[in-house]
Amino acid sequence: MKWMIVASAAALAGCAPLTADYKRPLEAKANAPVALGILSGAGTSGHPPADRWWESYRDNRLTALVDDALEANTDVRAALATLARADAGLDLARDSRLPQLSFQAQGAYARDSAEEQLTAGPLPNERIYGLGAAVSYQVDLFGQVSRSIEMAGADRDAAAAAVAATRATIAAETVGAYIDICAAGREMGVAKEAVRIAGDQTALARRRVGGGRSPALDVSRSDAQEGTVRASLPPLEARRTNALYRLAVLTGRFPGEVQAGIVDCVQEPTPATPIPVGDGATLLRRRPDVAAAEAVLHARTAELGVVTANLYPRVSLGAAGASVGLMSRAFDDDTYKFSIGPLITWQFPNRRRADAQIKGANASIDVARAQFDGVVLRALREVESILSNYARDIDRLHELEAAQASAVRSAAQARALFEGGREGFLTVVDAERTRIAVDELVAAQRTTIARDQVTLFLALGGGWPDR
Repeated sequence: MKWMIVASAAALAGCAPLTADYKRPLEAKANAPVALGILSGAGTSGHPPADRWWESYRDNRLTALVDDALEANTDVRAALATLARADAGLDLARDSRLPQLSFQAQGAYARDSAEEQLTAGPLPNERIYGLGAAVSYQVDLFGQVSRSIEMAGADRDAAAAAVAATRATIAAETVGAYIDICAAGREMGVAKEAVRIAGDQTALARRRVGGGRSPALDVSRSDAQEGTVRASLPPLEARRTNALYRLAVLTGRFPGEVQAGIVDCVQEPTPATPIPVGDGATLLRRRPDVAAAEAVLHARTAELGVVTANLYPRVSLGAAGASVGLMSRAFDDDTYKFSIGPLITWQFPNRRRADAQIKGANASIDVARAQFDGVVLRALREVESILSNYARDIDRLHELEAAQASAVRSAAQARALFEGGREGFLTVVDAERTRIAVDELVAAQRTTIARDQVTLFLALGGGWPDR
């Protein structure tokens, strides 16, 4: 008995994984100083990004829509269910640290074979019973258990990051759909004003033709311009309708279930302050895809520990007891039996197969490390590209607004010259065509900037708290 106690104590004292604990590789791209630097660009600030970035628009309706989407969206629900499954897997892995209990009970009316027992004559019928219990505990001598739990925990972290990525994407898509609805409404307002002006020009041309002061060609030109402007309305209406459908589905509704008042929006919201972008270190902590990639690397590292530990013996401590016999003598002293002691199970591995398993596990780590580096590089590239696009789009808007002011002056001057008889009607038509075209470009550019802002918020990892 003493040797069993000594062996068991030695096993418990010697529990240690065979492989090193996970640490982010020093050479990982996420550790490079250039990846941790300051991010900057036009229309931004160096403050850390807010978690609920959509609240910076200060639009209560928009905030309510995003909250609805995060609660009811089907993709979010599916991601949360996947996380719950990962939680269950982690609980199952942790359960292997606990002693495993089992109970057994049986009762029967039976007779043994006299021939089998080498006894003359038939044996009597008997009522027999059996009651027993057993407990076993696996000693984590080489890390099979601890590394399995670690791997399940890393898988759970990856699932949590997937939830964060889904939530961030749904929040951005909801804001984007709302902005598209409002932007389409605003652009339709610009187009309708252009239609009104074109209609006024047509009416003026008809009056002048009727008075003999202009040729009939002026009416044809004006009609053509008015028709061209009117033709811009149906695509805008379709764009708004499609955005309404997107918004409904994002918030867990059927496409036709549009909330009252949203369709009337004619001015997209804008952030009340410059967009806070923080620095590269903050970005990498906030990006759920970066967190997911590192969690996968962690899981593959733990998997190497599991594969390595499986090459070594499994040591378990166990105890069992039972009472078995005739029911007429139930629980008499001579019906009891028990056992206690360690159990060593060792499946001697084929060396070539074992080497292949370890080689495969190491290759999986290399794959995960490369993917982690790739995700980091793409995240930085994505943010830098969006910052560049955002800055250039702001510059373009300023240029277009200057052109718009010039086009308005030119149209007013052309009309004055025409009414004074110093220019023909074609000059007015050309000036108004230019003004309308610039108005449409300005409206479209403001929509582009609004979309840039949403894309930037998403690229910064918005919607997921900084870890």
